[in-house]
Amino acid sequence: MMTSRGKTETSKLKQNLEEQLDRLVQQLQDLEECRDELESEEYEETKKETLEQLSEFNDSLKKIMSGNMTLVDDLSGMQLAIQAAISQAFKTPEVIRMFAKKQPGQLRTRLAEMDRDLMVGKLGKDLHTEQKVEILGALSKLGEKLSPEEEAFLSINAGAALSQFESVSKDLGSGDKVLALASVQVEKNKK
Repeated sequence: MMTSRGKTETSKLKQNLEEQLDRLVQQLQDLEECRDELESEEYEETKKETLEQLSEFNDSLKKIMSGNMTLVDDLSGMQLAIQAAISQAFKTPEVIRMFAKKQPGQLRTRLAEMDRDLMVGKLGKDLHTEQKVEILGALSKLGEKLSPEEEAFLSINAGAALSQFESVSKDLGSGDKVLALASVQVEKNKK
């Protein structure tokens, strides 16, 4: 009896956390979409607030995970996704969202759509490269096998933010290191 109640509570908690992360990621997405209509000061301020909210969310996630081992596996992906957003390794909200929910299939589909958009001229080369790097980075973090071409593309095009995120998330066992790096990043972005 007890175990099924625990499972229900756990899945409810996980759902609430996913919704909270979705809301924050959506906030980032909305912000990027209306960037042109905002004063640059207003944009920076709102972005900073959202990143701070993500940091706070990460703190509460850590507390929850320390008390509940069954959630650790489920939430580690979410925690990595938050890190990626805070350190700005991933800028595409959609990618952050799929990464948090551990959806490699959807990431692959998105990648195929982007390659097609690039060929028909619907997507610029720079944006395509940036997003492809994010998706390949997310896939490799999720333990997906990358083709030699994808590996090469990633190593040629990965920026500093992604490389830092890579090195941090390798030793995710130490969540404090991840947080420390993220707060360093947030400080850098404030300047």
